[in-house]
Amino acid sequence: MISSGPVEDRLAIRELVESYNDAVMRFDAEAWGANWADDGIWALPGTGDGIQGKENIVPMWKNAMSGFDFVGFFASAGPIVVNGNEAHATWYQQEFLHQKDGSRRNVTGRYEDDYVKRDGRWFFRKRQYNIMHSEVTPG
Repeated sequence: MISSGPVEDRLAIRELVESYNDAVMRFDAEAWGANWADDGIWALPGTGDGIQGKENIVPMWKNAMSGFDFVGFFASAGPIVVNGNEAHATWYQQEFLHQKDGSRRNVTGRYEDDYVKRDGRWFFRKRQYNIMHSEVTPG
């Protein structure tokens, strides 16, 4: 499937993902949280139906990030499909995680995202993450 919908919306969604990744690499919780809808859902392996609500998502992210000295976080787009004020996209994510204990983890994963456009701006409504491959180097 190829991308569809207005190019300006697809570009705005790409910029949303870029903003998210930039905030991860800078450990900037405020900027990272600003990408989420208030009623967003972050579904990670082991979280069941996911963490619900930005007020729960951001503290969870801060806690997870506290274990890292460095994070490289890079995305490659799959199809982005826009339908009015809603959209869906697939992103392939490459992560380079340097933990404070000296161990390193390289992860390739896939996000299945749902977005919502509110007041002219796109937000993550749901991010469902699945690990495709992971390698760990002990510290």
